Amino acid sequence: MTDFTIASFNVKNLIGPDQEYYTFEKYTPEEHAWKEDWLAEQLLSLSADIVCFQEIFDEAPLQAVIDETDARGAELNDAVVPDRSKKYRKKAIFKKLKYESYGREGLAFARNANDGEPGHRRPGVATLSRFGFEGAPEVIQELEVPLEIPFQELGGADGGSYRISRLSRPILKTRIPVGGQVISVFNCHLKSKLGEFIKPERAPFASEVDLTKYNAHGRMLGSLRAALRRMAEAYVLRGLILDELDRGRPVLVLGDMNDGEHAVSTEIITGETPFKNYSWMRRHDAQRANDRYSRQEAEQIREDIERVRLHSAEKMFVRRSARDMVYTAAFGGNFESIDQIFMSRHFHPEYADRVGEMEYFSVLNDHLTDGSHPEAPYNKLASDHGQIMAHMRLRDVEE
Repeated sequence: MTDFTIASFNVKNLIGPDQEYYTFEKYTPEEHAWKEDWLAEQLLSLSADIVCFQEIFDEAPLQAVIDETDARGAELNDAVVPDRSKKYRKKAIFKKLKYESYGREGLAFARNANDGEPGHRRPGVATLSRFGFEGAPEVIQELEVPLEIPFQELGGADGGSYRISRLSRPILKTRIPVGGQVISVFNCHLKSKLGEFIKPERAPFASEVDLTKYNAHGRMLGSLRAALRRMAEAYVLRGLILDELDRGRPVLVLGDMNDGEHAVSTEIITGETPFKNYSWMRRHDAQRANDRYSRQEAEQIREDIERVRLHSAEKMFVRRSARDMVYTAAFGGNFESIDQIFMSRHFHPEYADRVGEMEYFSVLNDHLTDGSHPEAPYNKLASDHGQIMAHMRLRDVEE
């Protein structure tokens, strides 16, 4: 058996001090020091073997957080791990207490292709692994062949199409060796729900952003554009996942999905949930009212769907525990989970040929404050996301 942990951590705008990332937004040296301290402490608390970070503008500030975490971990080891002179040093508890350094060899950073000048920066993602990587990490953002999504008018005429040639943020794919397995890990940060508004040529800004002249119709059109982009990005991600599953590779997908578990974009990523029985369903090519799928066909349909389906770590945990609520974001009175860990059936406890399964699921969200509360400015420095972690156990290869 090999145990490991994997976490998703949206750090919220990690960049060096005195660097304007968005218009008028930057950290003073003191604010940056506070943020680095908080992030290092949170990373130390997680101590996950694999961490998928989102909202990383530059690699150096993240490496500084990792170095600080390692330094604190070394101090902790000196205090709590007994040396060889102690007879009780082999107790199992000390294996749990010991901090394992990340070092400097296991960090992969994907810069955002949309990154711009100061005040117009765009964040990327990064994956940290104590196990290193097998092969070179892959960054997917520029699409070699633009994604063209055709539409059809209900009357049957051409309804136009939606087209994207670049994702709003990169998807980082890594292959990570753990125990006797190599796991394909996708780190992603899909388009947010923040509306996309088109600025007319020579205009200083899009009219929809002027809240003194509130344009409800225009702002909802902006939300529609954002939703279309997010779902298109989810579709691109789904294609990458299917490529790995078709090769028989175990897959874990982590990140900020910017949507809840029942959203269409989430279903695009995870795939369909199969019906219990397709043999009662009328066939797609039915010639008579009672033409239905056979039991053999029904079993094949279910297998075809289950083979490429992903499962939510959070939902699996809630189903087997007494916990009735998990949330990773809070704003305007809404508490929801938009950060997710999805896993292929290689990790599902009911799959006979599984390579492992999740033992536990953790969420660190005590720092979250609802954006409608007076104390919400605290979130400028701390992350505005909870951190989630799956505790995994791999089966021995010969099992």
